[in-house]
Order: sequence, then C-alpha cells, then structure tokens
Amino acid sequence: MPLAAIVIWIVTLLIIALVIVPVAVTLLRRALNAAWAIEGYLADMSTAGGRIATHTGAIPALDDTLETAASMHPVAEAIEAKTGAVAGLLVARAEHRRSP
Repeated sequence: MPLAAIVIWIVTLLIIALVIVPVAVTLLRRALNAAWAIEGYLADMSTAGGRIATHTGAIPALDDTLETAASMHPVAEAIEAKTGAVAGLLVARAEHRRSP
C-alpha cells in the first residue's frame, strides 16, 4: 500500500476519533438528558391527571343534587307562600294588639 494511502487512512481515523466521535457522544448525551427530563415531566403529568380524575369524580353526584333541587323547587315555593301567609297573620295580630 502506498504511503499516501496510509497517511490518508491515518488522518481520516484521527478526524473520526478526535472530532466526530466526541461530537456524536455529546449529542447523544444531550438527547438522553432530554429524554430523562421528558420522562420526569410525564410522571408529573400522570400524577396530576390522576388527581384531576379523583377530584372530578364527584360531578355525577352534583348532577344528582341539581336534579333533586329542581324537583324541590315547587315545594319550596309552596312553603314560602305559606310562611308568607303566616307572617302576614302575625303582623296583623301585632298591629291589632297595638291599636286599642
């Protein structure tokens, strides 16, 4: 093999060993660090999602409460009317007692 070919091989191997490999290792380390960070963020999101699901689990019960309240509205209006009538009678009695 001619000397020029050997020199070209040695220079090429040195460039690969001293430039390309360190750059590749650095880029792979950065990618690995980013992947670990993403994994941590995903774990946080999973925890938060579980807590949100727990807190929103009571929404069907709130719907039941609203349905019950809606069915109670006519009863509440009747009670309000009757207590208003009682209040009117009490006011009339109080005024009657004041005026001799």
